[in-house]
Amino acid sequence: MVTSFPARSARPRGRLRLLLASGAAALALAAGSVVPGNPVGGTAQEAHAAGTSTLTVAVAQSVDSLSPFLAQRLVSTSISRLMYDFLTNYDPKDNHTVPGLATAWEPSPDKLTWTYTIRSDSTWSDGERATAEDAAWTLNTMMTDEGAATSNGSFVGNFEKVTAPSPDKLVIQLKQPQATMTALDVPIVPKHVWEKVSDFSTFNNDTRFPIVGNGPFVLTDYKVDSYVKLKANKDFWRGAPKFDELVFRYYKDQDAAVAALRKGEVSFVAGSPSLTPAQAASLRSADNIKVNDAPGRRFYALAVNPGARTKDGKKFGDGHPALRDQKVRQALFMAVDRSAVVDKVFQGHAVEGEGYIPPRFDSYFWKPSDGQKLAYDPAKAGALLDEAGYKKNGAGKRTGKDGKPLDFRILCHATDPNDKAVGKYLQEWWGDLGIGLKVDCRDNVSDPWYAGEYDLAFDGWSVNPDPDFVMSIHTCAALPAKAKETAATDNFICDKPYDELYAKQLAEYDPAKRAVLVKRMESRLYDLGYMNVMAYPNAVEAYRTDQIASLTTMPSDAGNIYGQDGYWSWWSATPAAGASGGSSGGGSTGVLIGVGVAVVVLAGGGLLFAMRRRSTAEDRE
Repeated sequence: MVTSFPARSARPRGRLRLLLASGAAALALAAGSVVPGNPVGGTAQEAHAAGTSTLTVAVAQSVDSLSPFLAQRLVSTSISRLMYDFLTNYDPKDNHTVPGLATAWEPSPDKLTWTYTIRSDSTWSDGERATAEDAAWTLNTMMTDEGAATSNGSFVGNFEKVTAPSPDKLVIQLKQPQATMTALDVPIVPKHVWEKVSDFSTFNNDTRFPIVGNGPFVLTDYKVDSYVKLKANKDFWRGAPKFDELVFRYYKDQDAAVAALRKGEVSFVAGSPSLTPAQAASLRSADNIKVNDAPGRRFYALAVNPGARTKDGKKFGDGHPALRDQKVRQALFMAVDRSAVVDKVFQGHAVEGEGYIPPRFDSYFWKPSDGQKLAYDPAKAGALLDEAGYKKNGAGKRTGKDGKPLDFRILCHATDPNDKAVGKYLQEWWGDLGIGLKVDCRDNVSDPWYAGEYDLAFDGWSVNPDPDFVMSIHTCAALPAKAKETAATDNFICDKPYDELYAKQLAEYDPAKRAVLVKRMESRLYDLGYMNVMAYPNAVEAYRTDQIASLTTMPSDAGNIYGQDGYWSWWSATPAAGASGGSSGGGSTGVLIGVGVAVVVLAGGGLLFAMRRRSTAEDRE
């Protein structure tokens, strides 16, 4: 946000900020040159021969939208970060807030009015200056247009008024205090381009190229389920990227993407969302390839459909009614051996799941108490099912009072080998309980997910340092306005006590007090049994050292490359010597963000937040 429903980033918002890893297709980038005259399928070698340095990324997820108002999958929100600047950004070393389009920010004494100083050296790629008016227009449009609020509406729901009294001053007035004011994960778009859009709910920003932006890269070409091409923005205020071009190419088959990396046809492979242990092991011994294996910012979970509904209570979809029973949900939870998932599926490249937020974000990481923990215990799970009225018949099959067998469907991302492997274990574990399970693997899980036509689904989100987004996707406000519409909700959860805690944490500026409230939210989500977090996977990815000399991980000591809370990896990436038509190698793996600006930060204001991404277990952001 995914961004596993549709893989999102906790925001990603479109939430999609990790929509359920809609598993739509896997996005992989194969090498492709943007050199005029080169064929679309041109390789990295061809681009290098032509004197252009091109970094090609193979990703296992297809773009849901190039509109920052609609994008929810991790690949899409990651691309938005490259195209458009945000008011603030996050330091790649430790995630503290750093300037973005805004060079400074300051709250009023009552913290209900925030004034941002907008930089004077940011220019749109069509030559016009980026101003506070662009930021005000972007935020006001999200406040007044439901379509524009699809992905990131939660950030502006508490806004009273947004104005731009001058080109370098943006003023946001709040209804109530809001802890995310230094972490507004919203791409700012050019007013003079976007004010011509008639319907933000349908405009995908993919009709005219190059697309006007002010980020480190400018998007120059796009083909559905094939590639996204960007060129370096030589006028980017933080400095131009070192690679001339960046290409994301879609691969439905992860083995094919790995093979392309071996042949030098792509520079980098992230997997769907990570490389399998076998793939990583094989690449470690390959020449000119480096494997990055570090703690990730994602969780891997089972999401339950508690009954799809709209904001006004209209029910739709065909989710199994048994899953509305908390005892049934908890029984399924207790019949999942999470340690086996880590050991046998991820083969140790993950940490056993507990709370909703990964341990990488230690301020918000929560663990259930011994008495609260729903540990793997098939006997207790069976007892709970008995209490719920689903007892075994003579054939060992669980049936309800109506005599119908207890059978479920689980949405699986066809491009994610982890889903398929875990699905087989679930069939075994739940089969022993007398429950039938159909593992429904699809290239596109988004459509049945939004339609509420599923019982359970493999889910996953990339979480940002600030938890607001990833927590907001479970509020009643995130439910769709109309049946089967794209919405911010992850899996149709609506729980009033949870909503009350969400509102309290959003209004709490004290970091320690806010963390307590967030952990209470995680605790309630855990007890309700709607989300079974099985694991926190490592970021396992690989790149060619003969094409990339250096790049930045986030955090810089041991972190991920793909799907960062920013643009650091691709902006800082340095071409290897001799691989880019004369570009020299070198450069530090860290990023220096020296900005000589006085930044007024509220105590606890350096908060980051979850980016949404759901689609292939990777993200909704």
